[in-house]
Amino acid sequence: MSMDDLFAAEEQIIASAQQLLDSGRFADRVDGKLYQELLKDYQKLFRTTRRLMRLSDRNEEQLNALTKEQKRANELIAQKNKELDALATKLSKYLSPQIYHSIFTGAQNVEINSSRKKLTIFFSDVVNFTETTDKLESEDLTHLLNRYLTEMTNIALDHGATIDKYIGDAIMVFFGDPESKGIKEDARACVRMAIAMLRRLRELHAEWLELGAEQPFHLRIGINTGYVTVGNFGSEDRMDYTIIGSSVNLTARLQSHAEIDGILMGHETYSLVKDEIAVEEQPPIKVKGFAEEVRCYKVLGLYDDLVSEGSVIREEEDGFKLLLDLQKRDRAEAIAALEAIVTRLKQQ
Repeated sequence: MSMDDLFAAEEQIIASAQQLLDSGRFADRVDGKLYQELLKDYQKLFRTTRRLMRLSDRNEEQLNALTKEQKRANELIAQKNKELDALATKLSKYLSPQIYHSIFTGAQNVEINSSRKKLTIFFSDVVNFTETTDKLESEDLTHLLNRYLTEMTNIALDHGATIDKYIGDAIMVFFGDPESKGIKEDARACVRMAIAMLRRLRELHAEWLELGAEQPFHLRIGINTGYVTVGNFGSEDRMDYTIIGSSVNLTARLQSHAEIDGILMGHETYSLVKDEIAVEEQPPIKVKGFAEEVRCYKVLGLYDDLVSEGSVIREEEDGFKLLLDLQKRDRAEAIAALEAIVTRLKQQ
C-alpha cells in the first residue's frame, strides 16, 4: 500500500472539517475558533506523521540495500574463506603437521631463527635403490615409491614424528620439536616407529611381489639422540624448517652401517630405551667426522613382542626384575642360573 493510500482517510477527514468551517456552521464564534485551532494542530500532526513515514520508508530502503550488500559481502567472505581453506590444505601437504599447526596458530613465526634442543633423529634409506628399480618403468616406479613413502609417513605421523624431508627414497624425521613428550618418551616413540615401519614393509613385500616387482624395497635405519640446532634456515623469501649438527650427521652414518632391514642406534638412544627395547651391542664403528669410535646397538625388537613370541622371559615387580633372553642363553643354562639364584635366596 502506498503512502497516499495509507493517509487517504485522514486527508478526507481534514477536508471535511475544513468545509465545515468554511460553511459557517458554527454559530458560536468561540466554538468555531476552538475547532479551527484543533484542526490546525491535527494538520500539523498529520504533516509530521507523513514526514516521519517518508523518513522511515527511506531508512527501510537503505537498510534493505545494506542487508543485500551485507549478504553479498558475507557470500564473498565465505567464498574467500573456502578458497583459503583449500589453499591451506594444499600447503599443509608440504609441511609436517606439527610445523603447519604451529605456524597457522601463530605459535611460531615464519622468520629465520633457531634454537638448541636434544632430539631423537631417524634416517632410513632404501638399499640399492637404483639397482632395485632399474627394471621398472617410470610410472611403476613412481607408484611404488609413492606407496612406500605414504605408508612410512602414516606410521611416522601415528607415532608423533616431525617429518623433516624426503631425499629421493630416503626419509628423515625427528622427535622432540615442536612438540615433545619428554626426551625419554620421544626416543622410545622413535624406535617403536622404526620397528613398525619394518613390520609394515614386510607386509608390503607380499603385495609388491604379486604386482610383479622382482626385488621389493629393503631398508637400513639409523637412530640417534643428541643436541641439534633446530629452526628455520634459508633466505627471507625461501626457508626450510630443519635440524643441523653433528648428531644429525652421526644418525646418517649409523644408517649406512645398519644391516639390511635392520635398525642401528647410538648409545644415548640405547640408554633411553633399554628398558623397553631388546638390543645387541655391535662392535664400535669409525665414522667420518668423529675422532673416536662410536658405540652402537642393533635393535632386536620390543620386549613385549619378544615375550609373546616366547624368545624372552621378562618379569618385573617392585624390588624384582628378571630379563632372560633365550636367544642368547640356552634353556639348560638359564635353568641352572635361576636355580642358583633360588638356592642363594633360601640360604639367606
